[in-house]
Amino acid sequence: MRILGIDPGMTRCGVGVIDVDSARRLTLVSVDVITTPSGDPLAQRLMTLNEGIRAALEQFQPERFALERVFSQLNVRTVMSVAQVSGLAIVAAAERGIPVDLHTPSEVKAAVTGTGRATKQQVAGMVARLLGIDTAGMLPDATDALALAITNAWRGGAGGLISGGEEEGLTSPQSSLTPAQQKWREAERLSRRRG
Repeated sequence: MRILGIDPGMTRCGVGVIDVDSARRLTLVSVDVITTPSGDPLAQRLMTLNEGIRAALEQFQPERFALERVFSQLNVRTVMSVAQVSGLAIVAAAERGIPVDLHTPSEVKAAVTGTGRATKQQVAGMVARLLGIDTAGMLPDATDALALAITNAWRGGAGGLISGGEEEGLTSPQSSLTPAQQKWREAERLSRRRG
C-alpha cells in the first residue's frame, strides 16, 4: 500500500510518501517540502501549496492520505494557516477518492517512537531507522510528513473518506500493533480512566 503523509504549513509543507507491504515493512518512495515565501500574498501562497499537493497526488497515486490533525495552539495565526493548508489537502484527496486519516502530533510521536512526548530529533531519528535513510539534512517538516505516513501504515484507518482515529470508532486488533503502538494504546486507556 502506498501512503502519502502531509505535515501542513503555510511557509513549509512536508510531503512524504512511503510504501508498506503485508509484513509491515516500510520503504521510502519520496520526500519533499513545498515552500512559499512569507512575503507573497496569501492567495498566491495557497495556490502554490495546492499545486504542489495535487502534483504529489498525481505523481505518486497513493491509496491512503495521512494528515496532521489541527490542534489548539496559543498562536491563532499558526492554527489558521495550518487549517487552510489542511483544507486544501483534504479536498485534493477527496476529489480523487483517497481516504484521509487525521493523526495528532502526540499520536504520531507515540506510534513512531513509543512515547507521545518525543522530541522532533527523536522522531527524525526513528524515521531514519525505520526507513533506513539518512535524515540529517532534512527539514523537520519532511521527517514529520514521513512520520505521519508511518503512523498511518501502522495504525491504519477505517477506509472512509475522512477518519480521525480511535475516538471515531477506528480500532485495530491488539495483536497487529507494533510495540510502540501497544504503548500508545495503553497510554490512551490510562488517560481515559483518569478523565
